[in-house]
Amino acid sequence: MSQDGASQFQEVIRQELELSVKKELEKILTTAPPHEFEHTKKDLDGFRKLFHRFLQEKGPSVDWGKIQRPPEDSIQPYEKIKARGLPDNISSVLNKLVVVKLNGGLGTSMGCKGPKSLIGVRNENTFLDLTVQQIEHLNKTYNTDVPLVLMNSFNTDEDTKKILQKYNHCRVKIYTFNQSRYPRINKESLLPVAKNVSFSGENTEAWYPPGHGDIYASFYNSGLLDTFIGEGKEYIFVSNIDNLGATVDLYILNHLMNPPNGKPCEFVMEVTNKTRADVKGGTLTQYEGKLRLVEIAQVPKAHVDEFKSVSKFKIFNTNNLWISLAAVKRLQEQNAIDMEIIVNPKTLDGGLNVIQLETAVGAAIKSFENSLGINVPRSRFLPVKTTSDLLLVMSNLYSLNAGSLTMSEKREFPTVPLVKLGSSFTKVQDYLRRFESIPDMLELDHLTVSGDVTFGKNVSLKGTVIIIANHGDRIDIPPGAVLENKIVSGNLCILDH
Repeated sequence: MSQDGASQFQEVIRQELELSVKKELEKILTTAPPHEFEHTKKDLDGFRKLFHRFLQEKGPSVDWGKIQRPPEDSIQPYEKIKARGLPDNISSVLNKLVVVKLNGGLGTSMGCKGPKSLIGVRNENTFLDLTVQQIEHLNKTYNTDVPLVLMNSFNTDEDTKKILQKYNHCRVKIYTFNQSRYPRINKESLLPVAKNVSFSGENTEAWYPPGHGDIYASFYNSGLLDTFIGEGKEYIFVSNIDNLGATVDLYILNHLMNPPNGKPCEFVMEVTNKTRADVKGGTLTQYEGKLRLVEIAQVPKAHVDEFKSVSKFKIFNTNNLWISLAAVKRLQEQNAIDMEIIVNPKTLDGGLNVIQLETAVGAAIKSFENSLGINVPRSRFLPVKTTSDLLLVMSNLYSLNAGSLTMSEKREFPTVPLVKLGSSFTKVQDYLRRFESIPDMLELDHLTVSGDVTFGKNVSLKGTVIIIANHGDRIDIPPGAVLENKIVSGNLCILDH
């Protein structure tokens, strides 16, 4: 078959597939109850657009030859932004801000049911508690009205709303809106797995929230975008709720509200220097004359090692983003927000292979005018993805003040220790059971723990500590023990490292 013939054939197949998917989605829509009809229709329309693009695009979405280092002035050092100081009218600047937290994730990777934001991280406080405390502190200190908006998913919405009652007397207005709900598709047939709109029975795993890139459409569709513009709000500060370093930064906000060259900046991405632990993080590049976020999934296989190089790509995206509300409205209405599709393969409990199509919020940077990267201190990136991260934030490395964690002044170097806890610690309840109290970690550089290990009260860890219980053995670190540069192996033999 000639090349023309082959591409015509592919086009026919593609059109037939789109038609089949359209019919399936129409069938699903007929099962929506009247009060959910409009909402479901918007979700399924959004999915159809994404699916259409998925069928059009082939191969890695970046041409490696076009990737260039960003121009010097397109990524500013935080020190330079901070050196401008703060204006006298900081309250009026703050009153133009809305804080949005991405709250769609479940705590399943840490063995918890329900929203991740409700896991206790410090002194019985959850991620959500700390977020509310931070914003309440701002509002009280500066006599402002900065609202908190939670982008929930259908997985987290109900549980989150139940909890919100407890903040009724806080000085923070809290709003929620829901991420879209898209159907997973069968990897072989590329047709939706869902047969109707319900979540129960065979449909439990048929739906998914399509990544945080969905924020633009769902925020717009919720009506909140227009509400805030009507109230005179100008920027949203978006971050992951599990990033405890993502607090409102007055210097960055001031830079946005009072741009030094008078040219308003519609999108700021906070980036920070890569360490060996961050080699997979998305990085900012110059591409076809625009700042562009490149994720590892978009990189052609032959260049993955180059992408991971800490010397060539020195920074990565923290997912702390400052975005102009007026620009979101304009681009959303022009259907001009362009984000690469992330194809996420999953296997359902019954063994069925599916794919879910997702987008990432930071990928839209190239659609905004006068975008900017700001290279912030590592302290603004403190995500808690695992119990190893949880150990760091619960320890005496950090002190807690008005919902914000700051590195203890007693720690002599600013970097965080590298902590690797084995599979016996993966679930939060197992992790908590294995520590009678959180060890003193002020002088720790590296901790690796593997196997059946428990820690008594008031243990101190310093330098490099490696504790490995062999299969069938158990190691109990006694109360008050001080381990400095030690390797502890299966027979409780303590060696100097």
